[in-house]
Order: sequence, then structure tokens, then C-alpha cells
Amino acid sequence: MKIIGIIPARFASSRFPGKPLVEIGGKSMIQRVYEQAKKSRSLADVVVATDDERIVQHVKTFDGKVVMTSGNHQSGTDRCFEAIQTFYPAADVVINIQGDEPFIHPEQIDLVASCFNSDKVQIATLVKKIINNEELFNANIPKVVINKVKEAICFSRQTLPFIRGKEQSEWLNNYTFYKHIGIYAYTTKVLKEITSLTQSPLELAEALEQLRWIENGYKINVEITDFESVAIDSPEDLKKLTNFL
Repeated sequence: MKIIGIIPARFASSRFPGKPLVEIGGKSMIQRVYEQAKKSRSLADVVVATDDERIVQHVKTFDGKVVMTSGNHQSGTDRCFEAIQTFYPAADVVINIQGDEPFIHPEQIDLVASCFNSDKVQIATLVKKIINNEELFNANIPKVVINKVKEAICFSRQTLPFIRGKEQSEWLNNYTFYKHIGIYAYTTKVLKEITSLTQSPLELAEALEQLRWIENGYKINVEITDFESVAIDSPEDLKKLTNFL
């Protein structure tokens, strides 16, 4: 099975313009993501997919692979599909590696890749157990409800499920909650299908593209990781990285 890792990297972020090129401990964010992804044992290749010549030129300075894609994509999933369609048409599985997680663990990439040991899996992602109320009630952290065979039932920015009859301070003691770790993997067939879907009401309501896939009948398998993941959405988030450098 040929698995390709794609790192979508957009320059014009509304909250953090030029984010892929920001320096973190002497290396750019995109270089750190790329180098971590290259350590994965599951990937046949890793490539940055961008819409900006500045990122193209920068990736070449550290001998990374990079492809130019359209500037009109609405999501990293769409950018991944263009990259695969154009440059890796023989790939069996595509792993969408977030370009704003500079310390992603290679083991997380391998874990999501392992889902495709079953030929029934369409889409896969990771979740992590929530351990404090700050995460539990943070609307910027999507929550995931999973079933007994580790398929996602629902994603929401709200805290799901609601624990009836208990104070919120007691919720973590009465249920195992999971947060979403934003790495996706898809078979190339399914990737082609989901990028042709129109946005769904659930997706628009929550601003979570994975709800479009569920609403259209696709199954999302999940694996549980113990590794913490730190995404950088704004300049202020750089403060989170103190313990990683």
C-alpha cells in the first residue's frame, strides 16, 4: 500500500498571515512539520502543498518536496486532492498532516495509517482523552463522540455528551470525553468523492468539514493517541511551545 503525506500550507491566514514561515527555535514552522513527518515509518513520500511562491522557495532551501496548488481551495482536504491528483495518482491513501503542528509525533502519523490495515476503512483520524475542564468547555477544541467500534458518531465545538443531573465540575468523573486531533487520512477514492460534495448544514453550523462527510454517509474511523498535539492558530499560540523547545 502506498501512503503519501501531504502538508497543506497556506500563506494568507486571516488570523496569522505567513504562519508557515514563522520561526520557531531557529527553524520555520513548515520545516519542523516536514521533518517530523519524514520520520514516519508509514509514508512513501511527504510533500508540502501550497498556494504561495514564498513557501515554495523556502521549502526548497531545506531540500523538501513542494508542489504549487490553486489559491481557491476552501480547505486543506481540497488542496490535498489537487496535489495527489496531479503528482501522486497511484497513491492508495493520503494523510493530511496539519501544517501548523510543528511538533507532531511521527507515531501519530503511523497510528492513523494503521487504520488502513482494514480495507473497509474510508477515512481515519485521531482523538485524545480530555483531562481538564479548560479543554472540555473550550469551543475552539472540537469534541468527538465515538461508538464501540471506534467510529466517530459526531463532532462538535460544544461539549458532548451533556451529563444530565451532574454539575459541570463533575462531568470528567462521569464520562470519558475525547478531543479531536486534526490529522486526517483517506483512501484516494474517498478523497475524490468527498471533495466533490457541497457544504452541508451541519458543517456550516459548526465550521467543521468532517461533519459534511458524516452527513453524507461516510464513516470516520478513529484511533486514540496519548500524545499531546499543539496547533498554532494565532501569534499568541506560540507561547504554548515553551515546553517543546
